[in-house]
Amino acid sequence: MILIADGGSTKVDWILLNNTKEELFRINSLGLNPAVLKESELQKRVKNISQLTQIKEKVKNIYFYGAGCGTQNTIDILSKVLQSNFTNAKITISEDMLAAVYACTPQKPAIVCILGTGSNSCYYDGHNANKLAQSLGYTIMDEASGNYFGKILLRDFYYKKMPKIIAKSFEKEFNLNVDFVKTNLYKEPNPNMYLASFAKFMFQHKKEEYINKLIKKGFRKYFKYQILPYNKGPKTSIYFIGSIAYYFRDILEKIALKNNLIIKDIIKRPIDNLVKFHQNYNP
Repeated sequence: MILIADGGSTKVDWILLNNTKEELFRINSLGLNPAVLKESELQKRVKNISQLTQIKEKVKNIYFYGAGCGTQNTIDILSKVLQSNFTNAKITISEDMLAAVYACTPQKPAIVCILGTGSNSCYYDGHNANKLAQSLGYTIMDEASGNYFGKILLRDFYYKKMPKIIAKSFEKEFNLNVDFVKTNLYKEPNPNMYLASFAKFMFQHKKEEYINKLIKKGFRKYFKYQILPYNKGPKTSIYFIGSIAYYFRDILEKIALKNNLIIKDIIKRPIDNLVKFHQNYNP
């Protein structure tokens, strides 16, 4: 059996294929980002996926594409966790950026972008994915991601920079008790996921001038740091993966046009296309 996983910080999509690469089932679980979570938490989360524990001895190959899997250290941590649970499996772990490439354009050159809980980009030349810089994660990078916008919303609310009507709705939607917020930011697992949870508020209020300007500013910053430096010109295909890109597609496309660029496609979740890639993949 073959287990394929697209792992974000918020959740992981899992699909199990049989030996003839037919899909048996698909499930999702809590995120498994080894750059954010301790090994003990990763172990706990994997062991709690009951559907997988029932077939763990039958799995022969695992292809895990994950957020936070961009360095050998984090790959080793997650590999150790998965190997201890799937003892008969050969485990291949790659960064989520590669899953995005396979989901969008497995053979043709393109700029491939991620805009979800976190953000990233690469230029795929048809053979290799080349990034502008190694991602340092949600604290100082991740432009225009869910956690990026969550930080701005929280800061504006507490600094009283958020319009009063918006702030009132924001306070009704979330628990903004200072101790509760600080606990989630500094003591609970996945602070990036917590920050990204505020992004849904933007979609509900995206027609408000304050929210609209916030989104546009974030997207302009993303293009400045994550797309324009590739300097590939208007004929280069651009693909986006992730919920932020998907739900704010109209604004994103306008920012692209202002930069003389056209977005070829926006995919909310790459897992379906990723499975097709592996069904045609012969290692």
